[in-house]
Amino acid sequence: MAEKCTHLDQIQVANTDKHYCEECAASGGTWLHLRLCLACGHVGCCDSSPNRHASKHYRDTSHPLMRSIEPGETWVWCYVDKTVAGVLES
Repeated sequence: MAEKCTHLDQIQVANTDKHYCEECAASGGTWLHLRLCLACGHVGCCDSSPNRHASKHYRDTSHPLMRSIEPGETWVWCYVDKTVAGVLES
C-alpha cells in the first residue's frame, strides 16, 4: 500500500448536485452511501451497497480518485494507491 497518493493533480470535478447512484436509479436498485468520481463527476454507490457502482466505475474507466459525498464526510480515496488521499471540502 502506498503511503501517499500521486494522483491528486487529476481532480477535474470536486462537487455535484446529484444525490443518487446513477446506475441504481436507472435499474431501480438501492444504495447506502454515495461516491463522486473526481475525474468525470460520475456518482456511484459505495462498496457496502449491493451493486458497488463506484468501484465498478473505477474498474471500467481507471479514474483513480473518488470522494464521499455523504453529509459531513470530506475524505478522498485513491483506488490506485489504495489510500485515503486527503480531504476535499464541499
